[in-house]
Amino acid sequence: MFVIPYPAIDPVLVSIGPFAIRWYALAYIVGLVLGWQYCNWLARRWAARGTSVASTKDIDDFLVWATIAVVLGGRLGYVLFYNFAYYLQNPAQMFELWHGGMSFHGATVAVIAAMALFARQRHISFLRFADAVVCAVPIGLFLGRIANFINGELWGRPTDVPWAMIFPNGGPIPRHPSQLYEAFLEGIVLFLILFFLQRSDTTRARAGTLSGVFLTGYGSFRIVVEFFREPDAQLGFLVGGATMGQLLSIPLIAVGLLLIWFARRRETVAP
Repeated sequence: MFVIPYPAIDPVLVSIGPFAIRWYALAYIVGLVLGWQYCNWLARRWAARGTSVASTKDIDDFLVWATIAVVLGGRLGYVLFYNFAYYLQNPAQMFELWHGGMSFHGATVAVIAAMALFARQRHISFLRFADAVVCAVPIGLFLGRIANFINGELWGRPTDVPWAMIFPNGGPIPRHPSQLYEAFLEGIVLFLILFFLQRSDTTRARAGTLSGVFLTGYGSFRIVVEFFREPDAQLGFLVGGATMGQLLSIPLIAVGLLLIWFARRRETVAP
């Protein structure tokens, strides 16, 4: 059977004595920095076209909030949703982030809470602020999935497609490179959808629309890709043969559709 050779890349980008910089950590750092700059660009562009979001100082300050929310929420989500029994017996390992284990759904809840608190503190529109932030999230998603691929983790289910790969830790069976599917859909496609939608004055005026599109788009893409991704070994298939990622994505789609519906119904007044 023809398979594409897996490009074995050292997960450690550079090592200096006992200190190591890993691709995964770099993906988080670069994703946050690029997302921060993109949000600043959007805020300036929207302000020039009559849509107030937040000052550049507000966005600069929120970078710290976002970083803490992503790390803490992502880790807590993984602990609760994916491996609770294990960490209940090994609580000290909850803090060992270098061993991996982050949940996008957990990070999402934490970032939403952080945005709500930050917007209230700074007296800015939560929905408009969220609309700008979600436009930048696919950047981090893309980089994160590429890091998953480099690490040779979260591989796909067995397959005989021509582009199948044999992952170092996935056994001798050719598998879907599902990390690349996610990088493409959750990263590139979702970024382009939001980029073109935010160019519309009507879409920006309906606060919450972009946030709803993001949640609906991510949830839908995640559910689709999960059909090609090997479920977590400690969980396997759950209700009706669904994976944990699929079950957690259903509420995102529901909330996203409600946001779009409410945004279309109400007359939005600029803050």
